[in-house]
Amino acid sequence: MSLSLILPMSAFALATSISPGPVNLVCLGSGTRYPVSRGLTFVTGATVGFTALFIAVGLGLYSLLTMVPVAEELLRWGGVAFLLYLSVKLALDSGHLPDEGAEKAPGFGTGALMQWLNPKAWLASASGIGAYTSANDLQQILLFALLYLPICWLSLACWVYAGAFLRRYVQRPVVLVTVNRTLALLLAVSCLYLVIG
Repeated sequence: MSLSLILPMSAFALATSISPGPVNLVCLGSGTRYPVSRGLTFVTGATVGFTALFIAVGLGLYSLLTMVPVAEELLRWGGVAFLLYLSVKLALDSGHLPDEGAEKAPGFGTGALMQWLNPKAWLASASGIGAYTSANDLQQILLFALLYLPICWLSLACWVYAGAFLRRYVQRPVVLVTVNRTLALLLAVSCLYLVIG
């Protein structure tokens, strides 16, 4: 595979992974509230979930969904419900940082599921595969997915570390409540992409 294809694929993967979206916001919030290791567990789940989605889209899942409008609608409203659920949890948070042993941090499964309900992940998969691979070329799809793995993980991890950096400034509950409600509002607004998309 030529470098002339690998470089644009990598640039596309970086642009779509590091730009703000619902998963990135959860990474940021996780970094402000929990130990970095817990945030990275979420990141790993989100990366594996996205890679599986990417390969599935490359093998024709997105085309299949567009042929079955009910399935596409169910996915859309499932995504809206999930994002609103996360928004409400953030908005109602007390602002008290949990103890090191608290088990409330979003984990691997949440990260993986969130990507399948994330409109940004579907759009990135469909547009990337359409732009950079030949139809049904499994080798190109797998190469693209392998490039995405480290790029997606590192990009999401940056958001966790940004949250960990901000943590020192949000020790007071009133500040963390403000941060949480802002993130909750941004997550809720991201639902508009699902509703009007």
